[in-house]
Amino acid sequence: MTAGRGGSAPAAVLCGVGAWLPPEAVPNTEVAQRLGVTEKWILQRTGVRSRRRASPGAATVSMAVEAGSRALKSQGHGQVDAVLLATMTPDRTAPAGAPEIASRLGLSGVAAFDLNAACSGFVYALSVAAGFIATGTAERVLVIGADTMSRVVDPWDRTTAAIFGDGAGAVVVRAGRSEEPGALGPFVLGSDGTDADLLCAAAGDSRAQNAHTAQERRSYLRMDGRQLFRNAVERMREAIQETVDRSGWVLPDVDSFAIHQANARILQALSTSLAVPGERWLSNIAHVANTSAASVPLLLDHSVRDGSLTPGARVAVAAFGGGLTWAATTVVWPELTSID
Repeated sequence: MTAGRGGSAPAAVLCGVGAWLPPEAVPNTEVAQRLGVTEKWILQRTGVRSRRRASPGAATVSMAVEAGSRALKSQGHGQVDAVLLATMTPDRTAPAGAPEIASRLGLSGVAAFDLNAACSGFVYALSVAAGFIATGTAERVLVIGADTMSRVVDPWDRTTAAIFGDGAGAVVVRAGRSEEPGALGPFVLGSDGTDADLLCAAAGDSRAQNAHTAQERRSYLRMDGRQLFRNAVERMREAIQETVDRSGWVLPDVDSFAIHQANARILQALSTSLAVPGERWLSNIAHVANTSAASVPLLLDHSVRDGSLTPGARVAVAAFGGGLTWAATTVVWPELTSID
């Protein structure tokens, strides 16, 4: 499935960005000791040096409120017409978290709902926001990606315990013109449910604490890392190439690649596959790990902060996650301020 700009319909334009990480950093020393491996073993296989862990009183909604608040401040005011939350770790199965987030941000009465496309969820939600704007349903939309992965990961599973972290990121998009900086380009969205079992969690919510009985451990996130690696590289390579082509660009035109921070080796493999130098690939995985739906917006915010993303840069955005799902788009980066 693909979707792009249509006729004279307004484009979705980025106008705010924000992020939130829990204060507690968990270094590789702590994880390595528990898993019976070395810090070097974790770093070589994942590219992660530390990750953040939500405190017992925090969960997906509370982190999303923090990131959303900063994105609203970044746009210059607190008004939007809709709130979309991309997450695979909701506070509870029902109701959705987005209405609570909207209420806590002083936005009661606006449209609000959750979306689950795992690690691709934020880019999927961006495409929904772009649709809202194109049809006149909304003038401004707050899009949040947030996940509390520490609550669904088995702390003794070497496949998952070292790679995932907690966090939230957000952007605001507004109605604008397709030719102005910040306008989101063509969206490429896809899925393959035949491989749904490669990454899945039977149960759990982000307000529950890790439980350790054998029965409860069966509901934790399970991941076939080898097969996911192959699929992630192939699907994101194809999605990136398609959205770049449909934007009227060629790969050498792209200044920065803002890709879901799943694993440093996936980024390296994509760099090789697309013949794009590693310095053009934005990365923060070393200090935040894989934050699922929060990954892309966190990366965008952090790249603004550290100067890796500057106005006028041509950016390709892509993600891959369970489902299987994948998504990509492009944007010419606008002038944005990240809020502490």
